[in-house]
Amino acid sequence: MAAITTAVCGAAAVWAYSQAASQTAARLPTASPSLTNSTMQTFKKPPASELKKKLSPMQYEVTQNSGTEPAFRNEFWNNHRHGIYVDIVSGKPLFSSLDKFDSGCGWPSFSRPLAASEVVERDDRSHGMSRTEVRSSTADSHLGHVFNDGPAPTGLRYCINSASLKFVPVGDMEKAGYGEYLAPFIKAGLYQSKGTNTVGAVKQ
Repeated sequence: MAAITTAVCGAAAVWAYSQAASQTAARLPTASPSLTNSTMQTFKKPPASELKKKLSPMQYEVTQNSGTEPAFRNEFWNNHRHGIYVDIVSGKPLFSSLDKFDSGCGWPSFSRPLAASEVVERDDRSHGMSRTEVRSSTADSHLGHVFNDGPAPTGLRYCINSASLKFVPVGDMEKAGYGEYLAPFIKAGLYQSKGTNTVGAVKQ
């Protein structure tokens, strides 16, 4: 059933992406030094026994067993807040709200990764289909699939399971160790820096 729903996702997006404006902001150097998330920098993937304690059953099934959560009944498919999405297992940055769009498929959809080196692709021939799976590089978490029916300028649609993601609001990014990714939000007028190592004001 998950495979059928994913296939429908691709068809729905062909109609939806033409109506979605690209929300991608230019990638710029950080405006000020950022704090370092030492835990993220020294991450070592825990054994399965620990992951089962840390993750919900759905998060574990998706990230470790390449499962698929229900469309339209997941945490972030309709999330319109600004911020970044990180790997639920490692905390590594994956996607930005500036690249998120409504594909109509019921899962979070992005036109590009935030950190390309952290999102890797693999051929997926499961369920009698030929698709491109995307996984996180550091934690080897299953994220979802990428399709060639997304909006300009990339033409890509990263169809991602909410269960594989943790959302970090833009106002919490610097104190959470993701300050180096604030520049596009500042450029877009969504965050106001108030000086070095100081959390700025978020524009609602």
